Amino acid sequence: MIAAEDDTAGFEARRVAERAARTSYGRLVAFLAARTRDVAAAEDALADAFAAALRTWPDNGVPHAPEAWLLTVARRQLTDGARRRRVRDAGAATLQLVAEEAEAAMNRETGAVPDERLNLLFVCAHPAIDPSIRTPLMLQSVLGLDAARIASALLVKPTAMAQRLVRAKAKIRDAGIPFAQPERSELPGRVACVLEAIYAAYGAGWEDVAGADPSRRGLTEEAIHLARVACELLPGEAEAWGLLALMLFCEARRPARRDTEGRFVPLSEQDPSLWSAPLITRAEEALGRAADLARPGPFQLEAAIQSAHAERARGRPVPWNAIARLYGALVGLGGGVGATIAHAAATAEAGDPASGLAILDAIQPGAAAAYQPYWACRAHLLTRLGRDADEAYGRAVGLAEDPAVRAYLLAKRALA
Repeated sequence: MIAAEDDTAGFEARRVAERAARTSYGRLVAFLAARTRDVAAAEDALADAFAAALRTWPDNGVPHAPEAWLLTVARRQLTDGARRRRVRDAGAATLQLVAEEAEAAMNRETGAVPDERLNLLFVCAHPAIDPSIRTPLMLQSVLGLDAARIASALLVKPTAMAQRLVRAKAKIRDAGIPFAQPERSELPGRVACVLEAIYAAYGAGWEDVAGADPSRRGLTEEAIHLARVACELLPGEAEAWGLLALMLFCEARRPARRDTEGRFVPLSEQDPSLWSAPLITRAEEALGRAADLARPGPFQLEAAIQSAHAERARGRPVPWNAIARLYGALVGLGGGVGATIAHAAATAEAGDPASGLAILDAIQPGAAAAYQPYWACRAHLLTRLGRDADEAYGRAVGLAEDPAVRAYLLAKRALA
């Protein structure tokens, strides 16, 4: 009986610790790092605090305010480490401030810790930080993902990723990058960097369609969680809501992207009954929040396009004319080659494949020479027009990295 009780206590301790890691990790790191100016030290101290929780909570019971308990233990790790390193007086004063605030948090009835994740997101997206490391920094510092998983998801060697993260955190510490919201004039650019990094994280998980890569599994959910954090902390930022809506629309279609035998299924051929109705509903709600703010942007346009595709789930035809106009607007906002190709495809689906091909022809030579979607779209439009598409299909097949996509294109080529 005693052993059973111990097992129950241990299970409960692990459950609470895991929930705290999920819901509080970023908030605790942000709180500590904002006062020590050292993200790496804050992460190390918090890791020690979680380890201490798993050792002591099964025997002593889960504390009334687990988050504040973790913060206090992490603070003690920081102060002990500082004392051992004989830090200068200014550093000791900063750590004393952490101690005072942590104790105050412990004494509150709720034990809540001030939420400074937004400032941490802005630090990760600071102009002094290399753009290529901003997404990994957010994934690690705000969500707590380890360097090896981030590296594998982003197709980088683990040792290289770990080194780059260490250098980035040292840059934050040594350059004294402030843990504060940017000046008003800098805010739009920094918010855009934060949202783009979140979307890059989602894209890395989205590419693993079959869920075969364990390191990428769950990455889309983590990115969506990070987008929710951005919406929570920036409720007046329309593009944050637009990004959340876009990712939820895409995630709703995940079950339909492969058939039962693992074959690739393009959006136009997917069975809408397989799409997640609850996710579509949440996506529409987020898009509505964005629209209420009356400040349109690229993520909102892309989400609106996905909303138009979701009409099929309601038993209505896809409004291709509206989608073509939305893509045209996206191109006008600097949507890039991908948006231009999608505009061409939508124009063709709206009943004008010749104009769609003309849009592709207007792309600068070389801009899409090695871009697989360009050649796949070109092959499709040439086929629609009754013209020879063999070369375009050949280029698309050669550039396809996903075996399922390659097999789909080969089958289409055989029918052309």
